[in-house]
Amino acid sequence: MTPLVEAIGGTLLDPAEALPDDVVLSWEGRETVAVRLPHLSDSLDRILADLERRHGAPLAELDRKTKQSIVRTLESRGAFTLRHGVEKAAAALGVSRFTIYNYLNRAE
Repeated sequence: MTPLVEAIGGTLLDPAEALPDDVVLSWEGRETVAVRLPHLSDSLDRILADLERRHGAPLAELDRKTKQSIVRTLESRGAFTLRHGVEKAAAALGVSRFTIYNYLNRAE
């Protein structure tokens, strides 16, 4: 369970420490752990950091084809529905917003 919680940027807690917005998990009818989910605003940063780690280099240093693939991944994960999502992704990839939109249109 810990790898999953870490992958989404959550925090494991004792169920007694859970707040109303936390997710309390039960096993065989007994509350065993609570998960505090990350703020949505932190999600894009986490996704970008994960992509950078997976590619083994700063995103801005990757080739165009890889950047296009990353933009498709970001779109599928909902990154561009966040306020300033396109701008943040463009900055991380070292491209303009216009380029992000071109990559998105190209994928269609």
